[in-house]
Amino acid sequence: MIVETEQILHMNGGEGETSYARNSLLQRKVISEVKPILEESVTKLYNTLFPDCLKVGDLGCSSGPNALLVASEIIDTIDAKSRSLNRQPPTFQIFLNDLPGNDFNTIFKSLPNFYKALENEKGSQFGPCFIAGIPGSFHGRLFPANSMHFFHSSCSAHWLSQVPKGLTDGLAPVKNKGNIYVTHSSSPAVYRAFVEQFQQDFKLFLRSRSEELVPGGSMVVTIGGRTETEELVSPWGLLGMTLNDMVLENLIEEEKLENFDIPLYYPTAEEVRQVIDTESV
Repeated sequence: MIVETEQILHMNGGEGETSYARNSLLQRKVISEVKPILEESVTKLYNTLFPDCLKVGDLGCSSGPNALLVASEIIDTIDAKSRSLNRQPPTFQIFLNDLPGNDFNTIFKSLPNFYKALENEKGSQFGPCFIAGIPGSFHGRLFPANSMHFFHSSCSAHWLSQVPKGLTDGLAPVKNKGNIYVTHSSSPAVYRAFVEQFQQDFKLFLRSRSEELVPGGSMVVTIGGRTETEELVSPWGLLGMTLNDMVLENLIEEEKLENFDIPLYYPTAEEVRQVIDTESV
């Protein structure tokens, strides 16, 4: 099931009206709001390590204009800091990661213009920048041990490696009947299944990054979440209601809907903190 999820799950590619590139303004806003934290973290890292080649991984980059936005912000921050210290800016090696089905081709086609804009803006003293795609799941190792300086991930780590196990048991009734995501109408067993899958995946995410980061390395991770008192309501819940209406209208088969769940979970701050505390012991 994990392999199937990795091979199938991806945002809509291309640059058409229904593409992720045209429908990712919310994700861009999140990146913008986190920018001060990103700048502070990258500056602190640079002031501590002063690497000749700064290696950065953007996990869950997707495609479209957002894919290179964080890379641009990191480059601008380090370049400005280097100039203020009268130091030669480092070489930048930036790895864009997402699942194999991601539209990396659209990103690669935009790189010549990206490099040209850097050259025009930064001048001849700017350190070289190399950008590469790394297809694969961030729920596991992606890079050699002690090789990376900084990781960034925005609006990605709430995606699970697979639909939680136990939602279906052979021919038994589906436990998350009528839903494609955990909602207020889901049973406690379904809720526990989603929480446990998130905990398992996020632990592996953190453990993998800790092995890949150099001593003194850091990362900024932004994930979707909810408050402790907030009901389990999301656009996915509303989509589930719409799909149920389509079943009633015989537009889709009930069996197909009952065996479909979104591999996604929006945790509370406490649920995230519990995983971090466990891994930091």
